[in-house]
Amino acid sequence: MIGGHSGSGRTEFARFLADVTGWALLDKDTLTRALTERLLTTLGGDSHDRHSDLYLTEVRPLEYRCLLDAAFDNIAVGTSTILSANLVAELHDDAWLSRLTNRCAAKGVDVAAAWVTCDPDTMREYIEHRAAPRDAWKLANWDSYIAALKLNNSPDAHLTLDNTLFAAISLADQTREALKQILT
Repeated sequence: MIGGHSGSGRTEFARFLADVTGWALLDKDTLTRALTERLLTTLGGDSHDRHSDLYLTEVRPLEYRCLLDAAFDNIAVGTSTILSANLVAELHDDAWLSRLTNRCAAKGVDVAAAWVTCDPDTMREYIEHRAAPRDAWKLANWDSYIAALKLNNSPDAHLTLDNTLFAAISLADQTREALKQILT
């Protein structure tokens, strides 16, 4: 599982890891974006909203359910799987992580959680570069958005990667090191 805030580089890390390992990559946004946008619109919300109570209580839980169901389908057929999603709430919830780890252990599967960190300036650069409509609110409300993230309160993860623009070690090199830790 790879978590991190929007623009942190978690998808980039997930792709590096998938390239190196050949493992299946399940990105929450790729799997659920079209459905999420339609559901938000159908429920009377903004299709690009990721901050309202409507999204957080009605839609986000369904996105994560779809992501985990797809992961367990892969696990059931013996396919190692990388999950890429925000995972902020989930990785801060010890009970959630314990349930997931126990469910996977019952199938003989190990779970590794990685967290990708990034400074606000680099995050903004990544978000501006991808120019996704779902990021318009974040960019228009940048100071409020960043303050709400509580960047100094990263969840405990097995691995933490630094994806700031001038990190001492490149994300590609950190991926290789992370893989060594995951496989041991």
